[in-house]
Amino acid sequence: MQTTIFNQQQSIFNRYIAEIRDTSIQTDPMRFRRNIERMGEILAYEVSKELAYTEKNVVTPLGQATEIVPSEEVVVASILRAGLPLHQGVLNYFDRSENAFVSAYRKYNEKGDFDIHIEYISSPSLDGKTVLLCDPMLATGTSIELAYKALLHRGKPKHVHIISLIASQAGVQYVQNMFNDEPATLWLGAVDEELNAKSYIVPGLGDAGDLAYGSKI
Repeated sequence: MQTTIFNQQQSIFNRYIAEIRDTSIQTDPMRFRRNIERMGEILAYEVSKELAYTEKNVVTPLGQATEIVPSEEVVVASILRAGLPLHQGVLNYFDRSENAFVSAYRKYNEKGDFDIHIEYISSPSLDGKTVLLCDPMLATGTSIELAYKALLHRGKPKHVHIISLIASQAGVQYVQNMFNDEPATLWLGAVDEELNAKSYIVPGLGDAGDLAYGSKI
């Protein structure tokens, strides 16, 4: 499975990664959301280089031009709620794409352990289409797995591009193994080594959903 890690390169992307991690900046939810949206735009641009293209004749006021434009049917899919700013950033560039949403949440028991539950899915047909599956945090990889399996009820994609901003090494390995025989590509902002006892990425950034939209009960 092809995997690209963006903070291993020197680019403006790294400033946004630094800012969403920074506790002194995280206090501004609007800036947090906007930084995630910006990173979604950058990642979308990079993903666009991997699509199929075709020539298109365009009539201009002074004649005709031939341009090479994407020819694949794209669906941008996100895991609610933390995935919404990332979804919007990707959608800013793939503005003609269809959209899909999956709700995934942690359900804790009395011992403090949890399972990931899928509660809701809204999606067009995915048969033969290219899916961009967005989730800002790739911790254990379970949310991605369950979301993808839920989406398969809407058809078999041609290719899946998984887009996450911060991942754990264990989560990356889990997803790579899961998609070992599937046409899939993994796009990551940064990879951290550790998962703590609650399966949060360390150093990570905390709870992306709470930082973007406020704490929950």
